[in-house]
Amino acid sequence: MAQFAKWCTATKESVNGHEMTVLNAESKKINGAVKVLSKLIPSQYASNERVSHLMKTLGKTAVAEFIEEKLPTTKSIRSGDLGEILGTSYLGEFTVFKQGVHRLRWKDHRNMSMRGEDILAFGVDAVTGDVLVLKGEAKSRISLSGTTVTAARKALASNQGRPSAHAISFLADRCFEQGQTHLADLLDTAQLKTRIKASQVTHLMFTFSANDPATHLRRDLQSYTGSIEQISVGLRVVEHQKFIKSVFDMVSSNGV
Repeated sequence: MAQFAKWCTATKESVNGHEMTVLNAESKKINGAVKVLSKLIPSQYASNERVSHLMKTLGKTAVAEFIEEKLPTTKSIRSGDLGEILGTSYLGEFTVFKQGVHRLRWKDHRNMSMRGEDILAFGVDAVTGDVLVLKGEAKSRISLSGTTVTAARKALASNQGRPSAHAISFLADRCFEQGQTHLADLLDTAQLKTRIKASQVTHLMFTFSANDPATHLRRDLQSYTGSIEQISVGLRVVEHQKFIKSVFDMVSSNGV
């Protein structure tokens, strides 16, 4: 996990009945954050089982090369990937949506963005046993704008606010392949039999920027008129680009 509580101060407020959180990275703790994230990054692109197998068969040097070939090299893709990783980690640390797959492991190319929803995660309702699905958009920008937030809102609203059938099938397939057959069955049932209801869906808007995101996120929630529960989170790191570069550079220098 990203361990946000160790390097960020959080400000929470309720806007239009929904939760909004702004995380401000503390400048004195940035180096610690870089170290934490550099250890998290490799597992987002390759499973521990895959890495362990390579270690046994080909050794540490081969593992380092394998991970290096997975990492994006362009600024824009690094920025987008890290935004998704941070958004997914936030869910695991602070919400009930702790289940999911590391979708970056299935990228077509390290310097290409993946199609579909940025973040998909799920949980299980403790009372009904129904699957709870989170559809998320992650936006990473040096300067977050209202236009970017509007684009994210449009993506969240697509398909009547629900994840696409393709996205749910992708998630179910990956769970099944990893031996999580019960979770795959829940997703399949929700998608193919009972259908996913709006009451089972939550939206996450996660932004990662150098500027203060509060005004844009607050305005977005104030204008939201739908029935789907919203979680809005803005992470502010003043030296946004330097932070991203430092994280990926440390992953490369660590070797594994």
